[in-house]
Amino acid sequence: METTPSRSIFDSAYESNSAPWVIGEPQPAIVALERDGWIRGTVLDAGCGSGEHTIHLAALGYDIRGVDLSVRALEQARENASRQQVAARFEVADALHLGDVPRFDTVIDSALFHVFDAADRARYVRSLHTVCRPGAVVHVLALSDAGPGIGPEVSDAVIRDAFADGWTLEELQPSRYRVIVGAEDGARLDLQVGAPADVIAWLARARRN
Repeated sequence: METTPSRSIFDSAYESNSAPWVIGEPQPAIVALERDGWIRGTVLDAGCGSGEHTIHLAALGYDIRGVDLSVRALEQARENASRQQVAARFEVADALHLGDVPRFDTVIDSALFHVFDAADRARYVRSLHTVCRPGAVVHVLALSDAGPGIGPEVSDAVIRDAFADGWTLEELQPSRYRVIVGAEDGARLDLQVGAPADVIAWLARARRN
């Protein structure tokens, strides 16, 4: 049965430095979005984790805020920003309840959408709709169900269904998501443990109506 992982699971992953999604740099797919002009206005990094995307975009001059439910993740994010001497903003927030004021023009979601079960995905997308201004764009980078099973995965149909009401899904294409290979996945997939690996993902762009 599909269930959303608890906050304690994420706190534990950050405390033990075992989170495969913490790669020490922004995801190449997110870097490419900025390079191609898809990051605009006031930006939300939803589920920012240890802050790589928020820091990267803040250093480029974007008005961006990173939010996460994991306090330990945000501690690491602030440490990373301080070490890189970037004035990045982070705050504890529940992505299912982001507020009731439209204030963002762009949202980046790197590996948050796919952790939710069906009910929480619906709550999350409603929450995004509330805090996005009309015409705002949400970029979702999520692990694909065609991947090797490193983390939770979703189908293209799940993404289409989630953004069916109140949104225009402008693009949904195959992409890659970079992880650090853990011991269990390394043995199962014959990959080098501790090394980066690019796995199959979806990259979606949804515009708020």
